[in-house]
Amino acid sequence: MKSIVKNKMRTLLTMLGIIIGVGAVIIMVAIGQGAQSQIEDRIQNLGTNMLVITPGASNTGGVNQGARSFNRLQAEDAEKLRTQNTMLAAVSPVIVTRTQAVGGQGNWRTTINGVDVDYQVIRDWDLVSGTFFNAADVRQMKKVVVLGATVAEQLFPGQDPVGQKVRLRNVPMTVIGVLSKKGQTAEGNDQDDAVFVPYTTVQTRLSGWTFIAQILASTYTTNDIDPAMEEVRVLMRESHDLAEREEDDFTVRNQADLTEAAEGTTEVMTMLLAAIASISLVVGGIGIMNIMLVSVTERTREIGIRMAIGARGGDVLTQFLIESIVMSVLGGLIGLGIGFGGATLLGNITGWSTKVSPDVVAVAIIFSAGVGIFFGFYPARKAASLNPIDALRYE
Repeated sequence: MKSIVKNKMRTLLTMLGIIIGVGAVIIMVAIGQGAQSQIEDRIQNLGTNMLVITPGASNTGGVNQGARSFNRLQAEDAEKLRTQNTMLAAVSPVIVTRTQAVGGQGNWRTTINGVDVDYQVIRDWDLVSGTFFNAADVRQMKKVVVLGATVAEQLFPGQDPVGQKVRLRNVPMTVIGVLSKKGQTAEGNDQDDAVFVPYTTVQTRLSGWTFIAQILASTYTTNDIDPAMEEVRVLMRESHDLAEREEDDFTVRNQADLTEAAEGTTEVMTMLLAAIASISLVVGGIGIMNIMLVSVTERTREIGIRMAIGARGGDVLTQFLIESIVMSVLGGLIGLGIGFGGATLLGNITGWSTKVSPDVVAVAIIFSAGVGIFFGFYPARKAASLNPIDALRYE
């Protein structure tokens, strides 16, 4: 420690590479993890925990008519899933039809979705104005509607449509909410070009259909998807009174492609950050090795004196190795402070989301010590291998 304090400039130059390296890594990891968290949230909004139950296929004269050609889905099926499941967070029937919406300053042909209150939870869809309908509205078949952003803009440009009236198939509806924008699907369909009405209202006042297009459900976590799908299958077979040998007359699917996209994004981001961290710390380690080699040359006579009065090669190696580790860890701690401060400042200036997990802090300290050991070993060994007589004669 006396040697480190005595040679302040040399110590600072030695630690500088680690300080910059660790600080840069912390800032990059903070930005990267913040971005990764935002990406995961956006993918989550698409429904990575979502299960979709659709009608099955029919077979006529040996000819299979394909998916959704045999519809036996009813609202009672959704109610059974809601009341008897153990792994689902939310369940909603969905009735889909298209019609002309009239109101405000014009009309617009759009998709009507008859849904339950859980639909908003399943899709994780926020509102920019008003509220979503509640269980009482569904039970009482209220004539209320929630508009998608596209429909709201077409019918009420530049206005808040909450409280206004729209007509769907000549049925007057009161607008109670406007959903936030979700954008297009992977197929190019506009998710915001839709209106949402209690499914009971759609059944009794708009479509008159007994059967429903699909049932949406969501699990608590992505790990629950597979067992939840099996539970849904069992409950649906019970609801449709299917015998053991009869095939399913419905299909249960999940959003596996979105889950894989989320996992792939996470893996790529992790690999990228690991590569950047490795390069930064290696550069800092090379700086330590260079300065330590210079230090060995400067202190050759000191090493010779120590050996002349009884120090062994292992003692000299330990001395220089400990100096290298101490400076690396100190540089790492200073770099952590700079990294946290820099990440916070950058987040405030740019508005980016930044996030640093405790694991990153622990890894940074361990890496700093590891760099000190790895890159400090060669200079320490070189010092330990000096001949005492040659070292004492060194000028």
